[in-house]
Amino acid sequence: MSSSLVAMHMSDGIVNAQTSVMFGAVALLALGLCVWRARTELDERTVPLAGLVAAFIFAVQMVNFPILPGVSGHLLGGALAAILVGPYTGALCIGIVLVVQSLLFADGGVTALGMNIVNMGIIGVAAGYGVAMAMYSVVRRRTDSPPVRTLGFIAFLAALIGTVCAAMGFVLEYAIGGAAPASMSTVAGYMFVTHVLIGVGEGVITAVTVMAVARSRPDLVHLLRRHRARVPA
Repeated sequence: MSSSLVAMHMSDGIVNAQTSVMFGAVALLALGLCVWRARTELDERTVPLAGLVAAFIFAVQMVNFPILPGVSGHLLGGALAAILVGPYTGALCIGIVLVVQSLLFADGGVTALGMNIVNMGIIGVAAGYGVAMAMYSVVRRRTDSPPVRTLGFIAFLAALIGTVCAAMGFVLEYAIGGAAPASMSTVAGYMFVTHVLIGVGEGVITAVTVMAVARSRPDLVHLLRRHRARVPA
């Protein structure tokens, strides 16, 4: 397994053409749904934030951090985008970043673009936001104004779990049409262990960023607005 798999930007030839086409269609349908539903999340205040989130994720994804000898990871950004701008808008942000990286910077294969979008933009966003929403709902039953550090802890766990779920999306795709000579047990074990470690780094970056925004402009954090929370202390 190569470090390109660890970074979750799949290259061409890892899975067969039929699987690439199938998940490309899934990605198009999912992004089409997100375009339709994102209208419920965006207003004059959040549109600029969505652009900033996409630009931030694009920039931070260029920075790799070491996790094992010869293995590095980078921010996926699914949970971060979902918490700040909502799951549908967040998925669009990740999708745009992946398209630009693939077509202009050759970061991720063109034929694998649909799978990268499904893994990082759909699965990672959905899993991260689901965890964040569930945890924050539980916290809100105890207090109307949870402290920012609690939001940071929620963001950390959401990013960690979202990262692992995104990696398992690749495992599913490889199980359907893997073209590389590696056993499923090897692929699944490698992806799980490395992405738990990557998820820790992802969680730290996500928590720090979400807490910074929540302290300065809590009215822009989608998770807080959705639950009509008061300004965190």
